[in-house]
Amino acid sequence: MSKSLQEIELKLEVAPEAQELLKKAALPNGFASSRATTKTLQSIYFDTPEQSLRKAKISLRIRKVGRSWIQTAKVGTGVQGGLSTAIEDEHRVAGRAIDLGVIEDPQVLSTLVQTIDGQTLEEACETVMRRTARTITAADGSQIEVAFDTGDVKAAGQAQALTEVEFELKSGSAGTLFYAAKSFVGAAPFRFSPCNKSERAFKLADGEDVSASKPALAVAVDLLGTETVEHAFRNVLRSCLEQIAHNRFVVLHSDHPEGPHQLRIGLRRLRSAFRLFKPALNPHTLTSLDDTARAIAARVGDLRDLDALAQDIVAPLESCMPDAISIAPLQDHLNKMKTEVRRNVLSYLASQDVNDFILDLAAYTEARGWLQPERIDQTAQLAGAIRSLSDDSLQKQWKKVARYGRRIDELTIPERHEMRKALKKMRYGVEFFASLYPKSDVKPFLKRMKKLQNIFGYLNDVAMAERLLELPVPKGAAAHAISQTIGFTVGWHESQSRAMWGHAKEYWLDTKAAPKFWS
Repeated sequence: MSKSLQEIELKLEVAPEAQELLKKAALPNGFASSRATTKTLQSIYFDTPEQSLRKAKISLRIRKVGRSWIQTAKVGTGVQGGLSTAIEDEHRVAGRAIDLGVIEDPQVLSTLVQTIDGQTLEEACETVMRRTARTITAADGSQIEVAFDTGDVKAAGQAQALTEVEFELKSGSAGTLFYAAKSFVGAAPFRFSPCNKSERAFKLADGEDVSASKPALAVAVDLLGTETVEHAFRNVLRSCLEQIAHNRFVVLHSDHPEGPHQLRIGLRRLRSAFRLFKPALNPHTLTSLDDTARAIAARVGDLRDLDALAQDIVAPLESCMPDAISIAPLQDHLNKMKTEVRRNVLSYLASQDVNDFILDLAAYTEARGWLQPERIDQTAQLAGAIRSLSDDSLQKQWKKVARYGRRIDELTIPERHEMRKALKKMRYGVEFFASLYPKSDVKPFLKRMKKLQNIFGYLNDVAMAERLLELPVPKGAAAHAISQTIGFTVGWHESQSRAMWGHAKEYWLDTKAAPKFWS
């Protein structure tokens, strides 16, 4: 047995109880299925002492299936948005040892030999998985293997449990893959697996946390100057998608306050990306995704705002409050409100609507959902160099910021908030496109803009503090104490904001004078 092919595999991490339900799920409409088989798979991954294969995004393993040993080499093992698109070469071997001589694909063999460079290969880590798999076939003939993996990743004397559902496209289109995944998963919450099993084991050995309970910042977007607009947009979308899917899972499985914050940032980054790339996109396919992203951000924002009120607005003032004012009643009141809001947010985030949005966004990203066949000019736009679009997009966003900046002395409070939002969108654009420009050019502008953003960020904090005045205060003995604390908190922050706003014009002029690296 031997094969060498381009593997397209969608990896979803789910809770064990959710996986058990998915095993019993009905087939998607129009699909037929083979009989499910269950096997125990022991996989041993090999690398050089310096982890040369891992660094080159190559996986080399021996897997025991029944009494047989299968050697698999995967070149390009990175996972983005849960999707792996490695080149895979697979052959039977005699036993628990690597045999490069059986590899027939000259490209895979050459890459391995050059990467290993005469070094010794040794067992690096291991996974033991119980896999239940079946092949489903669509009406158009597309075939997808659906595999349910439960087991342990082992390395350096440690073990970590893992429960995954994998959808591997054997033949057909990526769109069919995502349709099947969406139908299968239903309302079961998931996150895209952040890495393959071997990389997870290496991270475990290095002491890195890849658990689902840790909030994740945005994955940096690394673009090349020669990259096309289409490829750049796809890479930006993948970064947004990973941040959204991961932090949705975090919010559902932990009460870490950074989870809702990073989820909302991911949704805002996504909507900014839609606007930055809009000239080259099909607006009709964006509407539903954009509307849903805005709706999710609003719901999550209710929870995030209460977290910010409690932690960033009220708690820091405890040490400067007069002795006659106690912070505890207000904190208790905010915590009770947060418990109720969190319950509602969790119910919403665990819904099939949110699942569908994430998988629809993944399908849009990987199946080129932005194409508009009737637009003759779109092909040329998508094939154009990203640098041209980034220059134009950043300039347009800067003009929006500058319109407010020219009137900074006379901006109304609502206009200040609009300038804050324009600055935030500018910041997202700079972060998306930063790798296209010399760091020495980007850094001075970004440094000055961050100072200006801090002013407007605090302005938003003051607006948050003023929301305390609108909170329903419970009746009873605590009502007076809560009202006192609210009054002190709002007054303190308004005083601070007036002092900080005095620096706004100075910081604006400094930012305005910074060289525009995209010009």
